[in-house]
Amino acid sequence: MSGIKRETIIRVILGICMIVVSIGMIYGKSKAGNANGNDRTYIEESEKNAKQKKAEKSENDSTGSAKQDSTVKTKMTEQRQLSDTEAKGIAEAEAVEASIQPGQYPVMGISSIRAWQLVNYFKAYGSTYPAEVLTQGGAPDIETFAQMYYEEATAEGVRPEVAFAQAMKETGWLQYGGDMQITQYNFAGIGTTGGGVPGNSYPDVRTGIRAQIQHLKAYATDEALVKECVDDRYSYVTKGSAPYVEWLGQKENPEGYGWATGERYGYDIVEMIHAMRK
Repeated sequence: MSGIKRETIIRVILGICMIVVSIGMIYGKSKAGNANGNDRTYIEESEKNAKQKKAEKSENDSTGSAKQDSTVKTKMTEQRQLSDTEAKGIAEAEAVEASIQPGQYPVMGISSIRAWQLVNYFKAYGSTYPAEVLTQGGAPDIETFAQMYYEEATAEGVRPEVAFAQAMKETGWLQYGGDMQITQYNFAGIGTTGGGVPGNSYPDVRTGIRAQIQHLKAYATDEALVKECVDDRYSYVTKGSAPYVEWLGQKENPEGYGWATGERYGYDIVEMIHAMRK
């Protein structure tokens, strides 16, 4: 074989090798590109799924909260839309209330006040409802809070407006600032004696409200409690010593009993009740 032919054959072989190598590189890049594309697609799908699940959870949480708020507000709407029986009951309560003598506003009895009126009274004052804390105790809004007062008071025969007005007076419209802390869920200063003594604490909002209602009933009458006693100071009260709100103040109580020592304590609460009715 001549040198020229051998050289030609070598060039041809080298050319073929280069073509094969080039094809291999192109195929490799294409495969890598596809792999990267697949990876990107997988990551994008994962992120999409994660976002979708998060959105669904947020929607479910929001729906649950909305349902709870809706239930309370529905109750209040139903209270506004009174049946004939309920309207008759309110008319009877108003007749009784019209006969109340000055200085003798009863703690016990049927009341014409409804939960939505407690809500309106709070909102009219303009105080900020401490939702961040009271939500943890089961009362995320003023509607729920007022509904609890209405339910617990009427269950024991205590006038709801009396308990609610007292709570607003004792807590500074739920702003506190004294010896008690809002996290105690003590809405009436039960157990506080001054000098930094914080008083009683309760596990949640409803229990704190129930304790206050039971303490009020203890002062107003010697009738037994309807619900299980959660007021650990119930036994200390002289039963029936303050049947009228005005007598909750020791200075105005004929026998010197009473809830608080402040002058005109009960009279202040009655004035708040009159404002609530306007």
